[in-house]
Amino acid sequence: MIEEITILGGYDKQGKKEPVEEVKVKRGEIFGVVGPTGSGKSSLIGDIEQLAQEDTFSKRKILIDGKEPSYEDRTNPRKKMVAQLSQNMNFLADMSVGDFLNLHAKCRGASNKCVNAVVDLANTLTGEPIKEEHELTILSGGQSRALMVADVAIISNSPIVLIDEIENAGIRKHDALKALAGHGKIVMVVTHDPVLALMTDKRIVMKNGGMQNVVITSEKEKLMSQKLNKIDELMLNLRDRVRNGEVLEDVEDIHI
Repeated sequence: MIEEITILGGYDKQGKKEPVEEVKVKRGEIFGVVGPTGSGKSSLIGDIEQLAQEDTFSKRKILIDGKEPSYEDRTNPRKKMVAQLSQNMNFLADMSVGDFLNLHAKCRGASNKCVNAVVDLANTLTGEPIKEEHELTILSGGQSRALMVADVAIISNSPIVLIDEIENAGIRKHDALKALAGHGKIVMVVTHDPVLALMTDKRIVMKNGGMQNVVITSEKEKLMSQKLNKIDELMLNLRDRVRNGEVLEDVEDIHI
């Protein structure tokens, strides 16, 4: 089990050394990556996914438990250390949810008992029920992402999870992050969403392709996150009620 990853700083888009020279992210910790469009967030995530060894444009270096990953760690699909969840995810396989999860569990050497646990967890993350007999190709975007979050948390043995701009995914984001971190994953979230950014433990601030600062989430920010999450929950619940044909007539329907 990996305990931490270390990001050793490289250079920004202008070739200047990054102000942040080292970042450590520990198991069970939720780390955010924030910054304006074009600031280098996806590039940083790409370096982590590749376990870069000063061989990318940024010249960053990624260490696993303080050591350089082996060539096999970086190239063998069976040893893939990083699972990535993005906003634009949809299934293409023509099979049922249950068949897919059973196949994945078998490939990972996990028990088939995991299947029920994955479906149960996924159903806590989305208001649209998922059943094992559902075909993957008919799942909505929110259902797909909820299923993948649960799959990564329970079946996948990839210890590092990268979440790239999943703010409009139609799932309960706060619960999704807690589920991943609670299963001992190292979680990094690229986001513009204050709901997500403020629920992280720390966040890397990107600018001009470089890591500019690391901000520790304050207690006040955590309280703000809880309030914002209530608004997020309200929006999800209202969306589900409207989808189900309800007519919202009472001001209490938007009470926070």
